[in-house]
Amino acid sequence: MRSVYTISIKLYTLIIWLAARFNPKAAKWIDGRKNVFSKMKEKIQPDEKWIWFHAASLGEFEQGRPLIEAIKKTWPHYRILLTFFSPSGYEVRKNYELADCISYLPEDTPANARKLIHLFDLKAIFFIKYEFWFNYMNEAKLQHIPLFFVSAKFRPSQHFFSFYGGWFRRHLEAVTHFFIQDEISSNLLKSINIHQFTVTGDTRFDRVLRLAQQADKFPVAEHFKAGNPLIVVGSSWPADEKLLFPIFDKLPSSYKIIVAPHDVSEKHIAEIEKKIGGNSIRYTEYDFKDSHKVLIINNIGILSQLYQYADFAYVGGGFGVAIHNIQEAVTFGCPVIIGPKHKNFTEAVDLIRLGGVFEVSDADSMEKVFFELISDEGLRQKASSVCKTYVEKQTGATALILASLTKLLS
Repeated sequence: MRSVYTISIKLYTLIIWLAARFNPKAAKWIDGRKNVFSKMKEKIQPDEKWIWFHAASLGEFEQGRPLIEAIKKTWPHYRILLTFFSPSGYEVRKNYELADCISYLPEDTPANARKLIHLFDLKAIFFIKYEFWFNYMNEAKLQHIPLFFVSAKFRPSQHFFSFYGGWFRRHLEAVTHFFIQDEISSNLLKSINIHQFTVTGDTRFDRVLRLAQQADKFPVAEHFKAGNPLIVVGSSWPADEKLLFPIFDKLPSSYKIIVAPHDVSEKHIAEIEKKIGGNSIRYTEYDFKDSHKVLIINNIGILSQLYQYADFAYVGGGFGVAIHNIQEAVTFGCPVIIGPKHKNFTEAVDLIRLGGVFEVSDADSMEKVFFELISDEGLRQKASSVCKTYVEKQTGATALILASLTKLLS
């Protein structure tokens, strides 16, 4: 079975290599892995002890970040290896100051797993959320290196819980400990006789709450809002925008809108400008004149803190593969509207039930919810309170994990 799995990894790499000829993201994926071990070796000094964190992309990094910061503060003598699977994580955080070596993850083959794990003197490995790389997991077991999963979340559809999942389940048995998000994951692990876990919640709540408490101010956003009610559209995709943009013309004249699309390429920004019409301006071209209805964010890295200015928000992705992160919005007490693809996100399901997040399924329901939140201040205030309370109750996962690691890392 390991041979079949490894062949599938190699085929995936071949597909990415072929796509790299015409896809910039795929090209970065391939280029970033060239001479990867030589680059890693340059960062290593004799007698150093390392802790390895691996994240798929930016979102998973943000989940692991509170733990990286806590470990670095508590045990500063440990060096941090940080790897990413995706360019969208690596390119944004390749200069993260608390990591001593930042790299793409070499493809998950037995040879690469042996090479990486033998290259560093690893005292612990942390994989974030869904990052199940079975050759790396197997090599960690063979070398007796403690392996932890942080903010892990399991679903019934995963192969671990299927009739053919025996080979995959054996890798879970070798994991030192799972720090999992919810009781659903707990019950699923119990069903396959995995008991080395603790329900700690999602460490990302610790991160977003800290961001809200230490939020920077953005003069452009403050001037643009100018005391008016404001809607933030975050991480939107074309499928979201097709439903959203016709609503903009129907909003009360006092309302301002910030649109922060997932794709900030020149091509997509130009398409948004064309669809919205002339009453918009780009963030990087803002002229501090109070004459625009829509502010288009054409850069990355600031969306998470723009939610502080919103009366409510729409978070995209729900009409595509899945919604983007809503935690950054709700930590500011911002009511959120999302599309239907959210069932794998505990916080979304919880907050819909509690009344802090609102699900829409088509153009009509989206317009209906928009105008309910616009016209009913009491509804907005209640939803805001629900969001704030929920975030406060979800924090503390990092402290729980750190307490469990004290004996190992001290």
